[in-house]
Amino acid sequence: MSPKIFPISLGFNDCYLIQDDGIIMVDGGAPGKIDEFKASLTRLGFKPSDIELIIVTHGHIDHIGSLKDIKEFTGAKVAIHRLDKDCVEKGEWVDSHKPKGVGRWGRMLGKIGVPLIMWLYPEAPATEVDLIIEDEGLSLIDLGVSGRVVYTPGHTIGSLSVALDSGEVFVGDLAMNKFPLRRRPGLPVLVDDLRKVRESWKQLLELGVEKVYPGHGQPFSIEVIKKAIANEMD
Repeated sequence: MSPKIFPISLGFNDCYLIQDDGIIMVDGGAPGKIDEFKASLTRLGFKPSDIELIIVTHGHIDHIGSLKDIKEFTGAKVAIHRLDKDCVEKGEWVDSHKPKGVGRWGRMLGKIGVPLIMWLYPEAPATEVDLIIEDEGLSLIDLGVSGRVVYTPGHTIGSLSVALDSGEVFVGDLAMNKFPLRRRPGLPVLVDDLRKVRESWKQLLELGVEKVYPGHGQPFSIEVIKKAIANEMD
């Protein structure tokens, strides 16, 4: 039986609960969204203690803003890659993690949109990291989830994805599908290193992923990413 997936929008960040034999969460939403999280948990019929682990795809404030509140409310542990750990434990925009725009629209967002986001969300409550993910990733089988955490740098130097054995992949900002970032699903327009974005996607494709769950926007078929990568190589 495939895991059940429950999207929870917390500000501009689309977070996810993944229910298999155990329950994990992906990302921590924008700042000040704990009430929305509590309401979503009640609506879905879960207890706070059901969530064992919160996997943070990367350390940008719009993905970690309510992390401390959610952690305290649920008692869940927080996991992030070692290279994005400082973002969470400082609760601020780390200079090395400020994204750059690619393409005409991305460059405009880099000049205007990123400073606006940093102004709207200047900081987040600092949160202690319980589990540091190394480059080899992490199996989730001990948590009752058939899948693994995969190191997928490119949007930030420490970005992570969660790839389920059933074909779903939760990629944070390794893909985007929400205006004003993108009007249609595709590769990120804000990156640390576009070459690493491509390499990370090739790694995920080798795992046989089929459906992409971005940190911003609706899920979409992996065929979109395959086409985007092929077009860039032409």
